[in-house]
Amino acid sequence: MTANPLLDPVTLPRFKAITAVDIEPAVSSVLSDNRRQLRAILAVQEGSLPTWETLMAPLDELEDRLSKVWSTVSHLNAVNNTPQIREAYEKCQPRITEYYTEMGQNRELFEAIGRLAARTNELQLDPSQRKILKDYLLEFRLAGVDLPAEKKARFAELESTLSSLSNRFSNNVLDATMNWSSLVSDEARLAGVPEITRQGAAEAARRKGLEGWLLTLDLPCYMGVMTNADNRELRQELYTAYVTRASDQGPHDAGLDNRELITRILTSRGELAQLLGYRHYADVSTARKMAGSAERVNAFLQELTDLAVPAAQQEYQRLSEFAKEAYGITDLKAWDISYCSEKLRQQNYAVSQEELRPYFPLPRVREGLFEVASRLYGISITPDTGGMETWDESVSAWNIHRDGTLLARFYLDLFTREGKRGGAWMAECRSRRKLADGSVQTPVAYLVCNFAAGTGGNPSLLTHNEVTTLFHEFGHGLHHMLTRESHLRSSGINGVAWDAVELPSQLMENWCWDPQAIALISSHYQSGEALPDALLTKMLAARNFQAAMATVRQLEFALIDFRFHQVVGEVEEAKVFEVVRSVQALTSVYPVPEFNRFQNSFSHIFAGGYAAGYYSYKWAEVLSADVFSAFSASGIFNPETGGRFLELILSRGGGADPLELFKDFMGREPQIEALLLQDGLMRPKAA
Repeated sequence: MTANPLLDPVTLPRFKAITAVDIEPAVSSVLSDNRRQLRAILAVQEGSLPTWETLMAPLDELEDRLSKVWSTVSHLNAVNNTPQIREAYEKCQPRITEYYTEMGQNRELFEAIGRLAARTNELQLDPSQRKILKDYLLEFRLAGVDLPAEKKARFAELESTLSSLSNRFSNNVLDATMNWSSLVSDEARLAGVPEITRQGAAEAARRKGLEGWLLTLDLPCYMGVMTNADNRELRQELYTAYVTRASDQGPHDAGLDNRELITRILTSRGELAQLLGYRHYADVSTARKMAGSAERVNAFLQELTDLAVPAAQQEYQRLSEFAKEAYGITDLKAWDISYCSEKLRQQNYAVSQEELRPYFPLPRVREGLFEVASRLYGISITPDTGGMETWDESVSAWNIHRDGTLLARFYLDLFTREGKRGGAWMAECRSRRKLADGSVQTPVAYLVCNFAAGTGGNPSLLTHNEVTTLFHEFGHGLHHMLTRESHLRSSGINGVAWDAVELPSQLMENWCWDPQAIALISSHYQSGEALPDALLTKMLAARNFQAAMATVRQLEFALIDFRFHQVVGEVEEAKVFEVVRSVQALTSVYPVPEFNRFQNSFSHIFAGGYAAGYYSYKWAEVLSADVFSAFSASGIFNPETGGRFLELILSRGGGADPLELFKDFMGREPQIEALLLQDGLMRPKAA
């Protein structure tokens, strides 16, 4: 009998060998074995004082073993979502949830870890070990370990329900996105649409055996149309389809409607919070985060809203005047915003995303990104030649070395395709940890984006926005891969407060705006010519174009998320709309169509890790803008500053409180002024 490739304990995933039929047996095997091993670990603690070596090290081993299987399965479900893989994933996900609920409610394990935590001074445990124990004990309490039996059972039932509902939510969004398309047979309708978008649409039509141009809701196609199409009806068609995905509105399958899932998810989270003795789920979320309380998050979001909305209203007023003057549009609609904004940008700065695209061919951007990381952190990044198997021929594999030593590996999956979830993300394949034999497990990351692939023999050409997306995800990857932590629960992003985890990713975006770095990541894809100085100057001048409108859009998402999770009691559909509309009344500077159901595809909070945590993006922006001010002051490639950031923040992962790490690097508490200055919301004070 052939060994199950998912259970290989040493090697990286053998994607060419893994099939959907391997998933369920592998998950069943590792869960059964972990439960048996846990009983043995707890038996050792009876009648003796627990030590790190007898308790925490073997727990690390159990968690790593399961992670190696489930991270591979979860990854394939996201990037190669075949019916067979989806079915196997859906069968196994409740078992994974059940297992972690069991672990979190295991009173014997909780008490053993508590006894070990009481001996931290006696055993001279290091700061990372102390934080891991502290975090563990908090997680036990948030998993209901102190609840009476009947409430524990209800908690477990809610966790299982939420896992299933979130998976269904994600699948509905994916299916609604993939199922919609619009065939354009008259090329005149595509006036203004960039050639690269047209080529992609023509190729999509050919793959389906159709003639013409097949428009989809994949982000490269959607943004190509919304930002550039002269045909207003075409923009309206795509906008309507996009903002009504997985809803009862628009041209979608009613069977994919996420309305009921939203109310059930929010109600279940609220009940879970109250079982634990919290007011609402926002309290549960902030108990784990740097912000520390719902009140502090509410105040933070209110402060930014007060600063950004007046500036955004002024930006919108100018846009409305421009739309009327230039295009005779007196009733500016949501589907006109991106188009008219791009035209106004071109008028003000004589630069467009499409004009910049030829200067950002993916191979050059990737090469420059690696060079930026090399200069900052003293690493070298080279193609893998050690046989890292990939799940698609378009995926590449890479190694990171320093001084000839292998530090990490990563996969790059950058192009949109059928069966692949939209968006961009970093996920863990393997985490750094010290093994029982004293060796160190090499960290490995999945880095995923959804760019349009090159056509006609040309490389993929990125907009500058897409360049920043790639830098963002690579920042997450560096956080995961350059860790020096030895324990799974503090390695990389593990153990990092969710509202601090975006610091390294958002920090990396800053190099996309610096002339020295731009010289490394840009050159014309045909001539090799550098980005002309005149074009660079215009691009940099346009950086804060409509920055306030972009800020209030993010604040809208953050406020809706956080207010959703402060509702007490059963959440009905009317309450969902009340929250959405009340926030939009505060933040939206232009009318949102009644049919807009963006919340039905808000996967970040209903199918991701950002429930009552979407504010983290803005919170971490304060941290990243502040940190980058140190790089700006010393020189953006200053190896000493880069080395300090690596040593004091990146390499520490979740091994210390993020505020303490920040203060170690900056020498003080975070200040919001750097973000306001970066976004043009506050002018620098006169000297």
